[in-house]
Amino acid sequence: MIDPDGYRPNVGIVLMRADGQVFWARRVRRDGWQFPQGGMRSDETPVEAMYRELYEETGLAPEHVELLGATPGWLRYRLPGRAIRRGGPGPVCIGQKQVWFLLRLVGDESLVRFDTTDSPEFDHWRWVDFWYPVEHVVTFKRGVYARALRHLAPLATSSGATLRQMPGAAQQAWMPGNSAGHDRPRRRPRHQAGGRSSA
Repeated sequence: MIDPDGYRPNVGIVLMRADGQVFWARRVRRDGWQFPQGGMRSDETPVEAMYRELYEETGLAPEHVELLGATPGWLRYRLPGRAIRRGGPGPVCIGQKQVWFLLRLVGDESLVRFDTTDSPEFDHWRWVDFWYPVEHVVTFKRGVYARALRHLAPLATSSGATLRQMPGAAQQAWMPGNSAGHDRPRRRPRHQAGGRSSA
């Protein structure tokens, strides 16, 4: 499912424990770490997609978490040119548009598991500082991570978590003009019509 601007609807999940540390996971067969995230199905709401992705990627069920809030509307990021697949049927996917959710873990962390699907997304995880992912995720996602965490930080602190100040690199990543984290869709050039991506 790709919108007319070339963005695939997606949900992102920031899973936090009471002290403000967040869940950070390593992708299978890749030396890359990220938050859980995944595409929405055409018959799902963002909340439904979030709970499905949460279970598929972490093994956690709705009763293991508390939903603290979400970003207001879509946050977008563009894929690097090498990741855009062209030449196939359907529209070209140039990026993701995401709703990000902040969840607090209320179950035991021993409930986390990666074997709920035949194709696990992750093979390892750990707790990290709230702002750590902005500086350590793959470069083209840093802007959208900064914007998502900036939106979600007040919800985290109002729930009792103590966060350190937003670091300079994170502030730079979300500033207007940083294309990695822009919130407004950009029209595709006409030569990009056709093709599809599974990113």
